[in-house]
Amino acid sequence: MVFGVFFFQHQEFVVVVHVADARTSVLHPASTTHRQLSDKQLEEAGVAPDLIRLSVGIENVDDIIEDLQQALNLID
Repeated sequence: MVFGVFFFQHQEFVVVVHVADARTSVLHPASTTHRQLSDKQLEEAGVAPDLIRLSVGIENVDDIIEDLQQALNLID
């Protein structure tokens, strides 16, 4: 699962169930904020099973870019 490889490979990002934070965070809506929806409702809402939400925080921009790039490099 591509999102799993990407989702858990961050040094700087925090994995959260909300995005109300000053830190950069990643969120998997289908299993967190939208988990109560059926597959049909998820599709209608535009929430794909492999959707990852990235909320950029106030950390150093170079650190965020580097962390994002190293995670993306793991995806074939």
